[in-house]
Amino acid sequence: MRTGVAGLILAAGEGTRFGPSPKLLAELGGRRLLEHAVRAQCEVPAIEPVVVVLGAHADQIRERVDFMRAQVVVCQDWRDGQAASLRRGLEEVRDAQRVIVTLGDEPLIGADVVARFLTAPSGARALYNGRPGHPVVLGPEHIEQLMSLTGDRGARDLLAGGPELELGGAGDLGRDVDTTDDLERMRNEARAVV
Repeated sequence: MRTGVAGLILAAGEGTRFGPSPKLLAELGGRRLLEHAVRAQCEVPAIEPVVVVLGAHADQIRERVDFMRAQVVVCQDWRDGQAASLRRGLEEVRDAQRVIVTLGDEPLIGADVVARFLTAPSGARALYNGRPGHPVVLGPEHIEQLMSLTGDRGARDLLAGGPELELGGAGDLGRDVDTTDDLERMRNEARAVV
């Protein structure tokens, strides 16, 4: 029997565009990038369990990130692309009624945004000024289909045409950090607010 809402944070990629050091360990606002994503899900009590999928740099990340109450799993096949890490995470939460998925390199998505997806229907995804992003909500039907997904892609095609929550008023929360320039822009914006 399926129960509850689980959380899944995908953080297995190598992040080569960021440079030689693991981007998930870079700091923003006094926290590691990945800690922002972990905190956003762990601060929503109704999400249980929260699972973080690591791959590249897994040992370094485990040593230096506060995972709070999240469970960490490692995707040994992370080089095969995002589908492999998504499948690995879904193995851990397969019995959930719904799974809220976020990415480890999107530090501006907070618990308030994640909580908005607790009651969103299966297949729902965030839109940022019309651009699809995370969080996304997977139901049992999506989980089963995604278990056979391959390559460097996620659930985008499967969720096309599904329910959408426009978060455009939330600014650029859905931005991810791919490069050191992306991170520096976020830092500058944070300094401008303070």
